[in-house]
Amino acid sequence: MGLGEFLKVILMNFDILAGPLVTLVYPLYASVQAIESKSPIDDQQWLTYWVLYSMLTLFELTFAKVIVWLPFWPYAKLIATCWLVLPYFSGAAYVYQHFVRPMFVNPQTINVWYVPWGKKDGLHKKEDILTAAEKYIQENGPQAFEKLISRNKETGHRQMSHYSDEDYGHSVW
Repeated sequence: MGLGEFLKVILMNFDILAGPLVTLVYPLYASVQAIESKSPIDDQQWLTYWVLYSMLTLFELTFAKVIVWLPFWPYAKLIATCWLVLPYFSGAAYVYQHFVRPMFVNPQTINVWYVPWGKKDGLHKKEDILTAAEKYIQENGPQAFEKLISRNKETGHRQMSHYSDEDYGHSVW
């Protein structure tokens, strides 16, 4: 095997060889250096990197069966990790400040108004449904509630409940 073939093998497997160096070896070294320094700035950089690296790893584990079908994934991951790691770009700080931190500091609640009609442990009394409606109005305002009701009427989606007429004295649609 000549030098040309050796370089060809190295270039064809660059992502496999460079990946651990960029994602683990250099960040570990820099993290130890940050621990030993007195500056909090580099501590924040590397803590941020490890948070983002953990999130990326969880993403990969979660979507492994899909990622296998993406031939560009190792290269995209390597480029993204270089952007996160290299101090010249400060990518970790940028992603953390603009995306991760707002999710944890100012969490946005996702209000899914779910009424489990068929469950015995769910809302099964008229008062429970009224309480849920009042809570929805408090959180989103009366206009949002009216919009929700009018949207249901406009689309014609009506579901029959599992309650009998005896529960309320009338049928619920």
